[in-house]
Amino acid sequence: MSQIQPARHEQNQQLSRQVAKTTTAVTVGGSLMVLSGLTLAVTVIGLVVATPLLVIFSPVLVPAAITIFMILGGLLAATAFGATATFVFYWMYRYTTGKHPIGADKLDYARDRLAHAAHDIKEKAEQLGHQAQQQVKTTT
Repeated sequence: MSQIQPARHEQNQQLSRQVAKTTTAVTVGGSLMVLSGLTLAVTVIGLVVATPLLVIFSPVLVPAAITIFMILGGLLAATAFGATATFVFYWMYRYTTGKHPIGADKLDYARDRLAHAAHDIKEKAEQLGHQAQQQVKTTT
């Protein structure tokens, strides 16, 4: 009999935990559903109230919105280009003064590779030029 009571006690604890979880889930889910419904209702009411105003003022609002969008876009672009130019000038200043800015190693490596490739192309062109001259001499 003493062994049966702890098993029932554990079952009761598990059952009460399940009930608590279910109650919490239903409460939270129901609350969220109510909030969702209220949000939808307020959105529809707001749209019903605002639609006549938007229709009446649309000849003014649409061009004004387009103008504001273009002005803000231009200011944002100008600011971004100015900040980029400032950073590039700062980077070039540090590079030319020998302060080794971020990315200078890659730039030096790319410059060396380009110089090496240009040297190889020059040698190949000279070699092909000499071969062409030899062929012209042998054919004449």
